[in-house]
Amino acid sequence: MTDLGMIGLGRMGAAMVGRLRSAQHRCVVYDVDRTTTQRVADATGSVAAVGIADLVRSLEAPRAVWIMVPSAFVDSVIAELATELEPGDTVIDGGNSHYPDDIRRSEALSAAGLHYVDVGTSGGVFGGERGYCLMVGGEHEPVERLAPVFECLAPGLDAAPRTPGRSGDPTPEERGWLHCGPAGAGHFVKMVHNGIEYGLMAAYAEGLNILRHAGVGDADHAKDAETSPLEHPELYGYRLDLPAITELWRRGSVVSSWLLDLTAAGFAADGADLSGYSGRVSDSGEGRWTVQAAIDEGVPAHVLSAALYSRFASRGEADFGDRVLSMMRKQFGGHAEVHPEAAS
Repeated sequence: MTDLGMIGLGRMGAAMVGRLRSAQHRCVVYDVDRTTTQRVADATGSVAAVGIADLVRSLEAPRAVWIMVPSAFVDSVIAELATELEPGDTVIDGGNSHYPDDIRRSEALSAAGLHYVDVGTSGGVFGGERGYCLMVGGEHEPVERLAPVFECLAPGLDAAPRTPGRSGDPTPEERGWLHCGPAGAGHFVKMVHNGIEYGLMAAYAEGLNILRHAGVGDADHAKDAETSPLEHPELYGYRLDLPAITELWRRGSVVSSWLLDLTAAGFAADGADLSGYSGRVSDSGEGRWTVQAAIDEGVPAHVLSAALYSRFASRGEADFGDRVLSMMRKQFGGHAEVHPEAAS
């Protein structure tokens, strides 16, 4: 049984505590919202702390404290923790910090005799039940000591069939966690994971959008000098059932995936036209960091970059640029804009 402190009891933090407690690990929990702290403690059989100092006092040395807070608050939490912890204790950042921050924090904490471990955590709101894919960075000694915690949080061997060609005792990565390298390596791998996620999501979205417009040939089309006509409207007369197609693709197709499972579930819950969504897509930073890393490395990342830029466009970031394009077309060719109501 391992002692662990958990700071930050949002959906993921609370679910992780529940998973740890189900394996009999002792948890001391704290959230800035005292009601949340007590609720999670009561629900999981954990010890509720009234503050960071109280949390540290409630743990046995060498202590391990897992931080699960937004990246903007990590430094302030670590600063307070560092005044309470003792040499040999370990700070774990399980959020989505930028890996250069991990390197900086590791160096600062090391000077005080403290260990720092960064953990890229994937699994979202389903991780409490399914387990979390954990990408770990840091020194060998604290990572090895925390292995029982990672084993508990990870999905385990049953999460996927064993890869052909692998034999012998299962490795940590086969159980759903991996010590990727020194400080920052865990969040670097998670950063690229999220960049790939952007690309996969964009590919599904673009493909489904093409399917949605497969009946465009049946629509009336504007006939004017500013509109390129649909050359063969007879080829685009399909009224396709997107929820049914996503359900179909889940079964035996090359593009089947958990993301597709979630897409099919979303259609079932929200309807085929997704009218409850505005289409304004946020980005939380990892996609930008991935593209910047590709630039720094001199590595082409066409798909990941395009997926990131499409999110910018979805939020109206391209609106002024589009107006500039319309203005230039009018200037060099006298082209008038065709407004949506005129084109329909």
